[in-house]
Amino acid sequence: MNVECRLAAKGSEKATRILVIDDDRELCELLHRTIWQEGMAADCCFSGRDGLDRLEQGEYQLVILDVMMPGSDGFAVLEQIRGKSHLPVLLLTAKNDSASKVRGLRNGADDYLTKPFDMGELLARITSLIRRYTRFNQNENHIEKLFYDGLTIDMDAHLIAVQNGTFELAPKEFSLLLYCAKNQGRILTKKQIYEEVWGAPYVYDDSNIMAVISRLRKKMEVDPGNPQYIQTVKGVGYRFNKKV
Repeated sequence: MNVECRLAAKGSEKATRILVIDDDRELCELLHRTIWQEGMAADCCFSGRDGLDRLEQGEYQLVILDVMMPGSDGFAVLEQIRGKSHLPVLLLTAKNDSASKVRGLRNGADDYLTKPFDMGELLARITSLIRRYTRFNQNENHIEKLFYDGLTIDMDAHLIAVQNGTFELAPKEFSLLLYCAKNQGRILTKKQIYEEVWGAPYVYDDSNIMAVISRLRKKMEVDPGNPQYIQTVKGVGYRFNKKV
């Protein structure tokens, strides 16, 4: 076993596996023990390079990634993870480092915690991210309907059922809604949405995205001016409300 991942053995037989990449060995030991006590397995690596190597070797449901590390920092590691996988990534950032939080979310992180953090909050974030990942990490052909607070998405019929009624969605409306729902709680940039839904390079023209979201909100929302589902994140993009 690589000495830089020496905490990987305990709990290796458990189904839910989390990879922790952080050069703070004391924190890694605490995270490892806490995650183990919750019935999950944790592998801990102390550098970005060793963490990426470990990802190639094992199957994980979540990565906990520190931003500030020597060598390959968290942003470089995140970029390489996103080049290969949609695995959820929870960033650990320094207190009051808003620039790192925004950069991480724009580059594909799913959530973040600032150090120091409460272990109860960490476990709540882990549970939420893994639930979402597991929900969509199955064959979509076997998912008939998705249920949220006041919203049902019919995968086969491309329909939504909300308080306002039942509506059939146009292809772009359905694709955009599904992409946002798959990434519930994660901020998606306009570039990410355009390239995923339109399948073309982003040309910094947001009119198509805004038009589709406007039509969706008119169908989905009781109050389109105060949306409950697809929310605007000013200056960044959009996010499907993680509380629904």
